[in-house]
Amino acid sequence: MYSHIDSNKRKSWLLIALFVGVLAAAGYAYGYVNGAGYAGLAFALLVSFGMTGFSWFFGDKLVLLTTGARQIKTRDEYPYLWNIVENLCITSGQPMPKLYVVEDAAPNAFATGTSPEKASVAFTTGLIELLENEELEGVAAHELSHVKNFDSRYMLLVATMVGTLTLMGDLFFRFGIGRGRRDSHPAILIIGLVFLIASPIIGELIKLAVSRSREYLADASGALLTRYPDGLANALEKISTHGQKMRLASNATAHLWIASPFGPSQKFAGLFSTHPPAKERITRLRNMANAR
Repeated sequence: MYSHIDSNKRKSWLLIALFVGVLAAAGYAYGYVNGAGYAGLAFALLVSFGMTGFSWFFGDKLVLLTTGARQIKTRDEYPYLWNIVENLCITSGQPMPKLYVVEDAAPNAFATGTSPEKASVAFTTGLIELLENEELEGVAAHELSHVKNFDSRYMLLVATMVGTLTLMGDLFFRFGIGRGRRDSHPAILIIGLVFLIASPIIGELIKLAVSRSREYLADASGALLTRYPDGLANALEKISTHGQKMRLASNATAHLWIASPFGPSQKFAGLFSTHPPAKERITRLRNMANAR
């Protein structure tokens, strides 16, 4: 676990470096193709550092805003949920996160924040109504494990960075593509254009690189915390068979949720989903329960 936490911290900084590098290369390619020189590189670096800083300090607030989450400020609003999360935090020795609810009938949950001290965990009203005590406890333990393992920081950075790469690719094409340098070698121009087109795709691949092993590990960590793998397994079974799309589903934040906010999808799900198959996750949890 400690190795995984240290790995996530390192990967967070590596992700920032990779993101800045891709954007810088795209900016340089834009400047070369359009004769703007290093202006494209400077602009890309300015945007990359600006958006990385914004993600670090305000990304979690933006995620909560775009998902329509409302903060639970007192225990009296949702005492049942509050007590479950508080007890798990005491057991795991981590700070109590800010709690949020999302008014949505689709059962789902996510965690965000750059550290356990600044974490927020949100649950949909559909999830709270659907799950039994041990099942809701399993989901809460899963999300708290993301926080403790620093997965939430990594996933938060991914959400903002992918959006920035896509935005930059769009801006490059809207402002100046086609007014290229006359003295440029055609092969260089083609390479530059291909790179500009590929930048958003590279960003999407970075997003998919939020490894499924993180979800598997959070499942295992959550089961270890509750000492009851069947609780989370039963919860995932109910969530996966519910089949309802979330009202504010978004590609930018889809990988933050415990299950896809777009509902079950069979076609190409195994290739392009940021979540492991629910059936596989449930099987692993059942095997953990049987091995006790």
